[in-house]
Amino acid sequence: MVRRDTDGTVVLVRGDAEVASWPCAGRGRPDLSTIDALARLQLLARRLGFSIVVRDASPALAELVELSGLAGVLPLQVRGQAELGEQVGVEEVVHPGDPVA
Repeated sequence: MVRRDTDGTVVLVRGDAEVASWPCAGRGRPDLSTIDALARLQLLARRLGFSIVVRDASPALAELVELSGLAGVLPLQVRGQAELGEQVGVEEVVHPGDPVA
């Protein structure tokens, strides 16, 4: 369970295996120093053959990563959203006469 005072959980991965994880503690809204620390951590992890993912990231952190242009470098799984941008609990319905289907 993610505490409300965190900006998510940083997960260190190698391939498909999770090696370690720890809370990405936040004090108020994330700022550029948060992005800088995560980017430096990602750089160090990649030099050692690992990578990081921020799981259950706050929407504010996700927005700041996007605005900083680092969305391709800092993978985030945003709190309340499913992977690959799918909405949680939404299912598609196909109607048999629908020309788009």
